[in-house]
Amino acid sequence: MRIREGLLLGTAMAVGLALTPGTAAAVERDLATNLAVPWDIAFLPDGTSLVTERGSARVLSVDNGTTREVARIPDVSAQGEGGLLGIAVSPNYATDRYLFVYYTSSSDNRIARFRIGETPQPIVTGIPRGQTIHNGGGLSFGPDGLLYAGTGDAGNTANAQNPNSLGGKVLRMTMDGRPAPDNPNSSLVYSLGHRNVQGLAWDSAGRMYAAELGQSRLDEVNRIQRGGNYGWPTCEGPCNDARFVNPLLTWSTAVASPSGLAFHQGSLYMAALRGQRLWKIPVNADGGVGQPQALFSGRYGRLRAVASAPDGTLWFSTSNRDGKGSPGSMDDRVVSTTG
Repeated sequence: MRIREGLLLGTAMAVGLALTPGTAAAVERDLATNLAVPWDIAFLPDGTSLVTERGSARVLSVDNGTTREVARIPDVSAQGEGGLLGIAVSPNYATDRYLFVYYTSSSDNRIARFRIGETPQPIVTGIPRGQTIHNGGGLSFGPDGLLYAGTGDAGNTANAQNPNSLGGKVLRMTMDGRPAPDNPNSSLVYSLGHRNVQGLAWDSAGRMYAAELGQSRLDEVNRIQRGGNYGWPTCEGPCNDARFVNPLLTWSTAVASPSGLAFHQGSLYMAALRGQRLWKIPVNADGGVGQPQALFSGRYGRLRAVASAPDGTLWFSTSNRDGKGSPGSMDDRVVSTTG
């Protein structure tokens, strides 16, 4: 395990911040190396980590530099941005032992439920599959005990505004894949008008946020509201239209292209692919956000997943072997930081 120390300052000039003398140093550790596009990170109640690998369809556990396969998901079709994507742990795992995964099949994107050692059983099918892009993949349990999924428009912008399509949406469901009882229109659709949602997170007050990939101008972080319409494809970023919910924050696609999102010690952390940095976003008491700060700019390359670990550290993964990066000899990797 390689250990390094560095200031969690990123490129402060990118966001107009001055370097503050005396900023505490953070310890970074390579927890796993030589992976192939780790996509999501989750934790069991005992602290055991679970990491999905997009192309191999493996679910891995990472512990003190040792990586082992705990499951391999069948029927995964890994083309372009598709493959084995999000993973979530049942809030009742101690008694039901259920894990949930979001993956691309040869015909659609699916959510499946399984126990380690058992064959996954799809609970949601028919999420539109892009030929190579916009498969979404975010998967997380909210503080209400319900399962949420972020989907993509599958490269067909009309999906995002079509209430009968599961593409370009945030979905909300029970653990057997049924619409949550108080969802709008009694469907799986919780919010619509999204282009490609890969990161979901909740703050300490239970407010929900999503990271969304824009097209060519602006990427977004949104506060997700029940029944909210977030404007795609009419809007990329904010627009002057009362039908749509404007984003909390936007970035140019050159410095973001966001994937994972996590809430950790009072801030949102957003992993940036093209931007090759981790964005730290302070969250205010009212759910508003402060000035984002760029961390690790260019140090690790493309960043994909980010997760708050039970031991108080923050984990993130690289995505340099996804066909769009420049992999180093240790890529891809999972890293923890105390910052």
